[in-house]
Amino acid sequence: MNDWKGELDAIVGARHGGAGEPIAKRLAELDARHPNVPEIKLQLAWSLEVCGRPAQALPCYEAAIALGLSTPQEHAGALVGLGNCQRVTGQGDKAVETLRNACVLFPDNREFDAFLALALHAQGHYAEAVRCLMTVLIETSEDNGIRAYQRSLRHESSKLA
Repeated sequence: MNDWKGELDAIVGARHGGAGEPIAKRLAELDARHPNVPEIKLQLAWSLEVCGRPAQALPCYEAAIALGLSTPQEHAGALVGLGNCQRVTGQGDKAVETLRNACVLFPDNREFDAFLALALHAQGHYAEAVRCLMTVLIETSEDNGIRAYQRSLRHESSKLA
């Protein structure tokens, strides 16, 4: 086992208590000691984002992705976080690009479509944002009413201007 793994697991486990800032501080210290570990960067980015510091989370997400995360779930999570942080820090074009690329890489991960809709909305592309959300709703809903009106909903959302 890596010498950082046990400490990372302990810190992440303690995060469930809701102490965001102390956890982010501990993760930053661990990252300083092990600067090229993508899993640490990812957890640090997530913690910084949760603490309301998306501008500080951005480079951590970017580094985690560049270093290569060990699972597709981690990679997908890093892309969601990156795109969301880009959106909330006013980098809407980058957010849309990140999330569109993520939709291609992970076509079954519908969370990307939802975050893409938020990014499109932030960029003023309201009709495209609603179409994106409608598609997710239509394709993932188990609600009987939505399922019964899928065809109509698809038709109406395609006419949004």
